[in-house]
Amino acid sequence: MRRAYDKKTKLPTALVAELAKVGSQAQEAWKEARENNDFPAFEPWLEKMLDLSKQKAECYGVPEGGELYDALLDDYEPGGRAREIEAVFTPLGERLSALVKDLLDNGTTPSKEPLTCKIDATKQNTFGNFVINALGFDMQAGRLDVTTHPFCSGIAPGDTRLTTRYRDEKFTDALYGTMHECGHGLYEQGLPKGDHFGEPLGDSISLGIHESQSRMWENFVGRSREFWEWALPHAQEMMGSGLDRFGVEDLYRATNSVERSYIRVEADEATYNLHVMLRFGIERAMVRGDLAVNDLPGAWNERFEQMLGVKVPDDRRGCLQDVHWSFGLLGYFPTYTLGNLYAAQFWEKINEDIPDLSSQMSKGEFGALLSWLRTHIHEHGQRYRAGELCERITGKALSADPLMRHLEGKLRPVYGV
Repeated sequence: MRRAYDKKTKLPTALVAELAKVGSQAQEAWKEARENNDFPAFEPWLEKMLDLSKQKAECYGVPEGGELYDALLDDYEPGGRAREIEAVFTPLGERLSALVKDLLDNGTTPSKEPLTCKIDATKQNTFGNFVINALGFDMQAGRLDVTTHPFCSGIAPGDTRLTTRYRDEKFTDALYGTMHECGHGLYEQGLPKGDHFGEPLGDSISLGIHESQSRMWENFVGRSREFWEWALPHAQEMMGSGLDRFGVEDLYRATNSVERSYIRVEADEATYNLHVMLRFGIERAMVRGDLAVNDLPGAWNERFEQMLGVKVPDDRRGCLQDVHWSFGLLGYFPTYTLGNLYAAQFWEKINEDIPDLSSQMSKGEFGALLSWLRTHIHEHGQRYRAGELCERITGKALSADPLMRHLEGKLRPVYGV
């Protein structure tokens, strides 16, 4: 509570007002610049937001032994340090780049034909509701609606809102978006808000831990063979539209394909983290003054080609694709990959504690998994920092190894390498 009070009172009123005003203007400038592929039009606004964000960080103060970027990171990952994140991200990035290259250069790409079935949004919605019900989301204390960009909002005790979006093709986009937001929602519903609403115990630890919950249900559950053993017959019954032509292995392989894509939000499970680590390195360099804003496009394109092995065709699909920096969300990006790392490390411990989890999942039984998450993560609220919680649960500091074991153990057999 002291930390929250200090962060709220350290910022001058004039700076808060200026951040809000310029952030609103910069977001509109970003929209237009992205649409027109015109980075120079956005450049002065990014300069302003970067300067204001640095002022904000200076008001918070540099943590002992840390750097200015850490003060911004702390908004989203309390107690997080850039140097500690870098120590995990660096080996992860190198190993991921090598894995992606090996899969795509030497493996056999799975067919994506099962994802081309055109399915009516109403049927997708019926199936999505069926799945999140099975996962344990309490529809008496929440709901699922449609919006432009999926999100979850834990408004209050007994009121957790999920949203998703649909398109006729690639029904798994909506399915996994719904499962992702459901993971956030299950965390919100599992927090002890009834007795501690408005207190630290009734709130989530960090964005990294929050993201670990959504990624776990989306990727570790939703992209597993066991999930499709249970879900495919129901999907065929509820949605039809040609799904009857495909088997479990077809869906499993199609939903675990890897592709060198330009857009972060469209990236697969393996390459997604490379997109995030690129942004972490760039925004940290800008805050430190090692990278000038007008050099951003060139630095982005160079690092992207190094990490993913393809050239960026334009800024619209490069440094202009994300909205975050336009309203000052510096320090936010690394929490996405932290979520994947925490999820993988928790997942190994979960499978130790629930040896027959795979068998349960293949039958659509997710109660034991949710109960484990409730006991070990949800009910603690903000009792522990994220890193401390990870060590308490797994006995180890956060590492890149579990995520690499997960991805290599799944993707190498899928690609035959």
